[in-house]
Amino acid sequence: MTTEQAQDPQRKRLYWHSRRGMWELDLLLVPFLRDRYDGLSEEDQGLYRDLLEEEDQDLFSWLMRRNLPDEPGRRRILLMIIEHAEGGSLDQYKGL
Repeated sequence: MTTEQAQDPQRKRLYWHSRRGMWELDLLLVPFLRDRYDGLSEEDQGLYRDLLEEEDQDLFSWLMRRNLPDEPGRRRILLMIIEHAEGGSLDQYKGL
């Protein structure tokens, strides 16, 4: 997270909401927030924020591709997170 991002109150909230009760979710959500969130459209940023309201068990199931939600927007943001995790280097997990 850049210094500017770290000082933004909304970014701080998003960061802490991206830190979940499950380490596996942290490993997927925090790097996505740090690396991709700013480049998302406003619609996709809203989808990410909405996603953070879901229960950890649902997020885990979706992000492990056990099943995906039927709603197209929610499915799209989840697939972006999965693709980011699968396409990234292990360096993205340093500092978590």
